Amino acid sequence: MQAGRRARAARSPSQGGDVTLRVAVIGSGPAGIYTAEALVKQSAEPVEIDVLERLPTPYGLVRYGVAPDHTSIKSIAGYLRRVLELPQVRFLGGVTLGVDVSVSDLLSAYDAVVYATGAMVDRRLGIPGEDLPGSVAATDFVNWYCGHPDVDAGRFSLDSPEVAVIGVGNVAVDVVRILAKTAAELSATDVPHEVLERLRASRVEAIHMIGRRGPEHAKFTLKELRELGELANADVCVRPEEAVVLGGDHPRQVRGNIEVLRSWSERVPQGRPRRLDVRFWLRPVEILGTDRVEGLRLERTRLTPEGRVQGTGEFETLPVGMVLRSVGYQSVPLADVPFSMETMTVPNEAGRVREREYVAGWLKRGPTGVIGTNKSDAAETVRTLLADLAGREHELKTDLDTLLAERGVRPVTYQEWLAIEAAEAELGRALGRGERVKLPGLEAMLRACRP
Repeated sequence: MQAGRRARAARSPSQGGDVTLRVAVIGSGPAGIYTAEALVKQSAEPVEIDVLERLPTPYGLVRYGVAPDHTSIKSIAGYLRRVLELPQVRFLGGVTLGVDVSVSDLLSAYDAVVYATGAMVDRRLGIPGEDLPGSVAATDFVNWYCGHPDVDAGRFSLDSPEVAVIGVGNVAVDVVRILAKTAAELSATDVPHEVLERLRASRVEAIHMIGRRGPEHAKFTLKELRELGELANADVCVRPEEAVVLGGDHPRQVRGNIEVLRSWSERVPQGRPRRLDVRFWLRPVEILGTDRVEGLRLERTRLTPEGRVQGTGEFETLPVGMVLRSVGYQSVPLADVPFSMETMTVPNEAGRVREREYVAGWLKRGPTGVIGTNKSDAAETVRTLLADLAGREHELKTDLDTLLAERGVRPVTYQEWLAIEAAEAELGRALGRGERVKLPGLEAMLRACRP
């Protein structure tokens, strides 16, 4: 029986002589699912893995972080699906650590627990005015256009002619690309329909993408950057004086970015409906406004001999009505799990946190690498786990299914997740919008899988 497709029958706590290794993985994004896969591949003894997820949907950042127009990257969900459909793996959606179950509950029901909840919030700028309405974490905006149930589809009204995006990484590039495109260009994607209608009504005319350092320090990849230059609905502009890069032996990727940005600095605007200004050597010092964002004050920067960013005392103000900060992700603490506020990660040694507790992914190492990096990271954690538990003598005392039932918690099964997918495919067909359109919110998802 494929555990991913159908819930297993309730299991009795392990008794003497039972060699099956039982592991709970918290989080069903790439880090969590790669951990489940590594356990199946590496374990020399029978293994059962329950993947617990607070949402009714799996895949984490692949579903709710990858831009909807990047279908080639989103196709990794097909690989993750195959892992969830392994007979040793079971998906339990709608189960929240610290609310529905505790760490002690899990340690009583499993031989080991692996935390893989990723990095869910943006770093703050730490400047005056950051909490004004209209000042927004890029993750909230990304969650909005990706249809995350934590963010209402009516959250954003793009009624300001000018918007600033702070940051020059791939997330910032995704955000400005979505802001610059037309609703028609996004119609065939899985963007929720109400979100698409709000993008259609957008009054945005100018988008400013701002970096504190120079082009050689930007974090976007060359492929992502080049996509901006192909926008049909927006002129992409770079100021020649901000595209200047002093000598230095830069990596190939960086040299490619520099050449693209220099070429843009020589472009003549074509009068397209929107304009994207890619700016460098500027740092935000204050978000202006009384009741909401009315402007962004920036200071020109330079590097000190030690390589640190330093203000020059030269300022300019942009008349923006929205500021989206995209200066890095960070993890959040989990209930009763050690956490370092200095590194914003769970302290660990090769994935080991405490006895029978482990960590993988961004929660383990910080928000670095690409989606595939989580695969080798998970493999390391699993090697540590299996070495620690070799020859174990541990009797499990609790059955999670029974515990959840007693608490009135009904997990979303993998089969129910497939029903949500089917409803999204049907909605896409009904709207004439491509393969699927995401359902608007948690209630709609639950209605789809539990009519």
